[in-house]
Amino acid sequence: MSLKFFDKLSQNLIELLNDKDDYNVIIEVENKEKSFTAHSNVLKFRSSYFRKELENIQPNENNIKIIIKSSISAQIFNVVLRYIYGGIVDLENCETRFIYDLMLAADEFELEELTNKLETLLIETKGSWLRTHFSFIYHFIFKRNDFKKLKIFCNDIVVKYPKLIFDADDFTSLEESALVSLLKRNDLQIEEVKIWDYVIKWGITQASIPSINLKDWTKENFFKLKTTLQQCLPHIRYFHLTSIEVVDKIEPYRKILDKQLWKDINQHLLIPERPVKSIILPPRLVLITELPPRAEQSFSTIISEEHAAEISTWIDRRETAYTLTNIPYKFELILRGTQDGFAPQTFWNMCHGHVGTVVLVKVKGTDEIIGGYNPLTWDKNTDGEWMETKDSFIFSLKNGNIENSILSRVTKPEYAILNRSKNNQIKNGPVFGDFWMYSRKSDFTLDDSFYCLSFGCYYEKSIRSSPSSELPSIINYEVFKIVKKNL
Repeated sequence: MSLKFFDKLSQNLIELLNDKDDYNVIIEVENKEKSFTAHSNVLKFRSSYFRKELENIQPNENNIKIIIKSSISAQIFNVVLRYIYGGIVDLENCETRFIYDLMLAADEFELEELTNKLETLLIETKGSWLRTHFSFIYHFIFKRNDFKKLKIFCNDIVVKYPKLIFDADDFTSLEESALVSLLKRNDLQIEEVKIWDYVIKWGITQASIPSINLKDWTKENFFKLKTTLQQCLPHIRYFHLTSIEVVDKIEPYRKILDKQLWKDINQHLLIPERPVKSIILPPRLVLITELPPRAEQSFSTIISEEHAAEISTWIDRRETAYTLTNIPYKFELILRGTQDGFAPQTFWNMCHGHVGTVVLVKVKGTDEIIGGYNPLTWDKNTDGEWMETKDSFIFSLKNGNIENSILSRVTKPEYAILNRSKNNQIKNGPVFGDFWMYSRKSDFTLDDSFYCLSFGCYYEKSIRSSPSSELPSIINYEVFKIVKKNL
């Protein structure tokens, strides 16, 4: 039988870390502005990274070895060091970005146990944050050899929603390992001929071929493209392309294919039952082009068609209300909290660039539905900028025990709408003068999530009967783009 006393051992080692006697290592971080003392034997046996570093560093005149890690923050390294000594990581009240940065630091210091634990924690509990910062995370993790679970998590999203990566502005800068990992997937939901187009586009950029006009290409251009795509080309499902697709898309680039493969592709088109020498990969899973019949679903989980007619009436400033049969606008969903997450940053990422939008909020514990209309453009790239308009309004809608809707039009147009600065988007959502959404915990459902003035300051009147000191959270919120119907 073994008696284990890990808690006491951890406590003693933390005390050793805090003891400023007998240290023989100094680690300088934050551009050498902060430093930590440590003991070489502890570092070497806990981290292979520190073992290698310490073996290559000569001690100074005081027999102290100095390690410089300028890019690591003091806050992050303090957590890393306490983990190395005591095996304890306190993440209470830590923001998700801190946990993510801590995972990257743990990986850099080759702390496999901590890296794996944080990676699992992010996937299992911070999925909404990962989706909000998807492009940034996706491009970064494939630059590293680790994070296998995160790579699978991200690729599971990409194969279902490939436009996130393939139609992004930075697609051609994607790491080769990321592209190959997607091409290997049988469930990548893109038509094979389009996959070929994306691969060629990526390859041309990566190979720095100046012209996309094949008439201008030299043998060297084709050779560079073939070399660049040598890891990608084996994963194209050539034998599942139509004859037209082969002629129009593949044939112009036949010089980058092996001669046997090109011969087999042509033979397969003419005599599909005859065996070929090349490997025939299985077709990708059939794309679902039509949804099965089902009961008609409402366009919104918060408002009804009647509400949409009322909001449309307000937008057009009509005295006669629109009916269900003559609503002139389509409400196109941009964001739904229960679907896309409740992080404020999600609003700015998904609504950026959209013009003419309605924000709808379902208040927790009440029948209230409140919101605002912005005829202008949401812009996440400003330093915090008020936008002037005479056409915005805020409102509460008739619902449940709420007997009448309230419309409140802007009275100070210069303070109608606020685009939050980048630094404030982590906790702050949209702002309509007297009504704005925010969250101290960066999740609208976890704490006070919106604020409405109890008196009209920038708009005509309050849209809530409760005093402004009552700051409730929300059940859900949606953002719709208001688009004129083709009547």
